[in-house]
Amino acid sequence: MEYTWHYDSPLGGMTLASDGEALTGLWFDGQQYFGNPLDTEHEAKMLPVFQDTCRWLDIYFSGEVPGFTPKLHLRTTAFRKRVWEILLAIPYGRTMTYGEIASRIAREYDVPHISARAVGGAVGHNSILIIIPCHRVSGKYGSLTGYAGGLDKKGELLQIEKTVCSLRPIPKRGT
Repeated sequence: MEYTWHYDSPLGGMTLASDGEALTGLWFDGQQYFGNPLDTEHEAKMLPVFQDTCRWLDIYFSGEVPGFTPKLHLRTTAFRKRVWEILLAIPYGRTMTYGEIASRIAREYDVPHISARAVGGAVGHNSILIIIPCHRVSGKYGSLTGYAGGLDKKGELLQIEKTVCSLRPIPKRGT
């Protein structure tokens, strides 16, 4: 059985999901890929992991660094899981580019190249937003690009962390 809970963040409503033991999802309501991989059958119920997650979010949105991470269960492919583990290691207030993550994985897998687009796909399908900080991933030159929750929310999250980033989207071709 899967469980859900609602959290009212300063950036809008969020849905939390759990397998009963660990956090399996955290999404802005209505975002791209919302609820992936949440089962269609689930029950709204407060659980200890939701209490921990709500406390983590309260600390984070107050502008402080939470000193703990709720128990997580990453339900995804091996490649995405590795990308998400790298995201978890990006320090509060810092960013990393898609290319830097791709280069790191290529070295780990001992292959000549991993596509930054493949990394972007893994980052974009992150099912535990904010705690797995995909908002800390920037474009090649530090530009604000790609976020399933919306670029406006990504910019606001980076501002909460006082992150040095250009905080502007890359212009479309021909503009």
